[in-house]
Amino acid sequence: MGATRTSIDAVLNSGIAGWIDAQFARPRDTSHWDWLVSKGYDSATNVSGQSGYDSSVWRQAIAGGDPLRQRVALALLDFVVVGINGINLSWRAFAMAAYNDVLLDHAFGNYRDLLGAITRNAAMGSFLSFIGSRKANPSNGQLPDENYARELMQLFTLGVYQLEQDGTVRVSNGVPIETYTQDDVAQLARVFTGLNLATSDNTTPDRMRQPLVLTASANETGSATFLGATVSGGGFAAIDAALDIIFRHPNVAPFVSRQLIQRMVTSNPSRAYVGRVAAAFANNGSGVRGDMKAVIRAILLDPEARDDAAALAGTGSGRLRDPVQRLTNWARAFGVTSPSDAWAIGDTTSTTQRLGQSIGRAPSVFGFVRPGYTPPGTAIAQAGMTAPEFLIASEQTNIAYINYMQSMVGGGTGDVKADYAAMMALASDSQKLVDEVNLILAAGQLRGPTVTAIRTAVDSIPLTASNATLNRTGVAILLTLASPDYLVQK
Repeated sequence: MGATRTSIDAVLNSGIAGWIDAQFARPRDTSHWDWLVSKGYDSATNVSGQSGYDSSVWRQAIAGGDPLRQRVALALLDFVVVGINGINLSWRAFAMAAYNDVLLDHAFGNYRDLLGAITRNAAMGSFLSFIGSRKANPSNGQLPDENYARELMQLFTLGVYQLEQDGTVRVSNGVPIETYTQDDVAQLARVFTGLNLATSDNTTPDRMRQPLVLTASANETGSATFLGATVSGGGFAAIDAALDIIFRHPNVAPFVSRQLIQRMVTSNPSRAYVGRVAAAFANNGSGVRGDMKAVIRAILLDPEARDDAAALAGTGSGRLRDPVQRLTNWARAFGVTSPSDAWAIGDTTSTTQRLGQSIGRAPSVFGFVRPGYTPPGTAIAQAGMTAPEFLIASEQTNIAYINYMQSMVGGGTGDVKADYAAMMALASDSQKLVDEVNLILAAGQLRGPTVTAIRTAVDSIPLTASNATLNRTGVAILLTLASPDYLVQK
């Protein structure tokens, strides 16, 4: 999410494993829901709007004292997707806030519990249209809604092809073996019938965070057979039994593990890396499956995550930083605050004027990026590698990003502003200034020629010029944020 000199020193003092454990021990910051209520966004005037949502997510992403929880929740939101504009409910800001709170609450919990929570969540129920799904009615041809059943398997747990525990695809006669069939989807959809909002009271947003309830008359109580197993009897007992069947499927460990590795460390993890993390997912050492703390430790402490020399030298290591993380990197590094607590950054999805990405504003259930994407006609594609974040990278978005960050670095937005005092104290010495920015923003990974180019630009501003220290600082920061060495996180 972003580092400061203080936080870097803290990691050096405690060790990486100690820092992770300290992050696990931190209590949740104020929830998105509670913050929206505290600011009065539950006023009836907001019943049809989204006011407050973006302010809340940027506040936590930038100023939250739990950066590891924030980072894991962002990674989960990338593939267990809900987008606010696809929620067809009143009080959308609260519905999306409640969904983000579910991810944050379960980021250090158990993946099975997370599956149960999203299945009962109003925002997910609306986004994937299973709220109000009814059991089959042969007299009029009515069938249960299949959206959630399909995406639960395809995107949240299993993937479309059977996997080995190291993430490689199983094949038969050279053809990938499918994980599930359309009949599995249709059968599983029967289980998720009858789910509805907890109440009909729309005068407050409260029902947007209350777990969904079952309408017995719409719920299928007959049997449903999928993935080689059968559940019956309907109700939440059938839902939980179905989720247990999916959770126990051998694909879940490598599928979820690879997704998290891609979003947190490297786009092309080795089979061995995926296998090691999948093993931690399957068994945390005490016989528990799906323990997110064990998975996170395995991801962040793995040799492929920690071997700096190999990562910097390897042509297949690293990942393109998400635009959202580039913004939070800058903001956290340089103490961005919003004295009014308004956090008026807003929606940053514009591809011509902003980042081309924003938290919780994915355009579809497939999110902003796709794990198997590779930019066509590139050396990455020729090498058979993936680069998911390049799906939202283009000449247009690159220019928009740099222009947007120039305005943010230069003056912020509203009262959302950085504190450059520590950097300005170094501005008379371009080497000290650029080295410090390199450390805090880029973990010291800027190459020699890049450092030289940035120093040359800084030194082109005479110390006698008006606002010299501020402008020299701004140039060092902006050019670092624009450099390929920073944009590709190694």
